[in-house]
Amino acid sequence: MTTTLTVTTSTTQYPVVVGAGVLATLADRLAALGLRGTLWLVADEHLAAVAEQTTTTLRAAGYCAHAITVPSGEHSKSFAELHRLYDWMIGNGIERRDAVLALGGGVIGDLAGFAAATVLRGVALVQLPSTLLAMVDAAVGGKTGINHPLGKNLIGAFHQPRLVLADTNLLATLPSRELRAGWAEVIKHGVIRDAGLFTALEDLAAARGWHAANPASWDANNAELTAQLTDVIARAVAVKVEVVSIDEFERGERITLNYGHTIGHAIEQLLGYRLLHGECVAIGMDAAARIAVALGLCPSELVERQRALLAAYGLSTTMPSDLDRAAILALITRDKKVQAGKVRWVLPTAIGQVIVRSDVPVDVIETVLSP
Repeated sequence: MTTTLTVTTSTTQYPVVVGAGVLATLADRLAALGLRGTLWLVADEHLAAVAEQTTTTLRAAGYCAHAITVPSGEHSKSFAELHRLYDWMIGNGIERRDAVLALGGGVIGDLAGFAAATVLRGVALVQLPSTLLAMVDAAVGGKTGINHPLGKNLIGAFHQPRLVLADTNLLATLPSRELRAGWAEVIKHGVIRDAGLFTALEDLAAARGWHAANPASWDANNAELTAQLTDVIARAVAVKVEVVSIDEFERGERITLNYGHTIGHAIEQLLGYRLLHGECVAIGMDAAARIAVALGLCPSELVERQRALLAAYGLSTTMPSDLDRAAILALITRDKKVQAGKVRWVLPTAIGQVIVRSDVPVDVIETVLSP
């Protein structure tokens, strides 16, 4: 089953296609979009074989296609890797009619996307997400960028793709930890906007007997399970598409997508990216929910319900013991969502509903961060 959604903003419109095997349709979809120039495929090093197969298929369809691989991990979202991409593209004669293809997770999408946004003042971008996290979040919406030593994602640009092609067959190749990290973003979308999605995830976990000791897994040989998981993935993607269509440049509604990210990003950086993004977001979601309870915005049952669902999909909400709480507070104040010197917190009021608050007392945050 293939689901096609459409991002429609004041500046652009593009399809987001979710389904098994859709990567095989790439050449035809590029032609339909009028993208006839040279293709520059940037791939995660673990997808070298997929990248080679993809470029071979594109060449057979008449395209000139080049490919380069990037080391896996958050450390690749750097000036050094960005300049390596520039050298590769410019040195081999990239032109403005060309397109950059990003094959990988959020790191590749951000890095290759920023290269596409800035080389020759901007060329077309196509996102080919291979991880669950990238499919439901990072690949949709046009956010691109790299990290700075003082914070994550502080250097970047909005550059909407011409196409997002999310082939769920690629999820079967992911390490279990990487797959589980992606469920944090799926669950996040249920908390912030789609209570029905949250309930569907709960029902699926209950039916499959998933819990902290026996969390969700992907079984490519189980057609029924694959269809169920693909359905909830498409539903999570729909949340991102809807929010981006409302607020392309994060001036309002789109900030809700950062639920769990304020503390999550700080944890990522302080631990030197020892934990995966989704793992940190899960911890951040739990902290944000507890802040909401402390402020009287939601009942404590919401925290427990959210924790249970995160655990069922293999995610811990326990903050690492070696974290410097004072350092977390310092990093939070440099978060890109800070406005007029105040941190804007995305906080739940119910499953499917959140609000943004800029008046969270420091002592509440310190209490939530306490061991």
